[in-house]
Amino acid sequence: RGESALAIAEDAPAVAPVPAGGGQLLRCDGGAAPAPFDVMFPVLHGPNGEDGTVQGALELAQVPYVGSRVMGSAAAMDKDIAKRLMRDAGLPIVAFVSMTRARPLDWAAAAAAVGEDMFVKPANMGSSVGVARARSAAEFASACENAFRFDDKILAEAAVDRAREVECSVLEEADGTLRASLPGEIVPAEGHGFYSYDAKYIDADGAVFRIPAAMSEAQIANCQTLAIEAFRLLACESMARVDFFLDAGRDRLLVNEVNTLPGFTSISMYPKLWEASGLAQPELMDKLIAHALARHAKRAGLAHNR
Repeated sequence: RGESALAIAEDAPAVAPVPAGGGQLLRCDGGAAPAPFDVMFPVLHGPNGEDGTVQGALELAQVPYVGSRVMGSAAAMDKDIAKRLMRDAGLPIVAFVSMTRARPLDWAAAAAAVGEDMFVKPANMGSSVGVARARSAAEFASACENAFRFDDKILAEAAVDRAREVECSVLEEADGTLRASLPGEIVPAEGHGFYSYDAKYIDADGAVFRIPAAMSEAQIANCQTLAIEAFRLLACESMARVDFFLDAGRDRLLVNEVNTLPGFTSISMYPKLWEASGLAQPELMDKLIAHALARHAKRAGLAHNR
């Protein structure tokens, strides 16, 4: 709503949503509060952004917001929980094993579970932060030590030989209809090995985007179907980007993870995939906001007692 909906400047005062305030904001320094929000777009990533914490605060504030609610946000953010749910539902995923600081695994146990070529990553992070490849006991120990810097629970996942990294955007309309975009492919520069944090954000030539991906019609249809299935399974709402590995050697798609608050920068795949699918970003934003308002109105009409 007007200036209050603009990006926060560096010298802007801290504000907080008021519980049951319906969009009202409170200035933390006691100054005059800005105008209330009609709808919020929490473009935040990682812990305390897309893991259900901010979404819970917005629920308490009774303000419409874009994106998944608490359950979908939390389930998708925790890669261990998400992969267990997808595995138990029969979706194709990469072999994985999880461990905690209290119950760590050694190299032999991890290799027995996923093979001797693996990726180690924090369970609750994004943007490839804390991810490293391990092919020996020494590399595994170093990768675990690094991953535990970011989370108390980490995963070891089997590396997929000659895997292509494919992504598909899912959008929920205001009436609940789900749509999946054309898939795109990310090709990391040879020097990076995989789509690492540096390849994403530091190196301008770190990766090439192929939109749409060079896939057969059958592969595209399968990708779109799996993306919607994963979206539903993890209780996602509004939008998500579903990431896959295309196992070129066996011609199969493996669901990697689901991002409930994908990037919206000039290089981000979520809006780019929708543009390639015939939905320009202004219309995409309209649909996301329309969904947030419709969902809020529907939930406001639910009974809360007998």
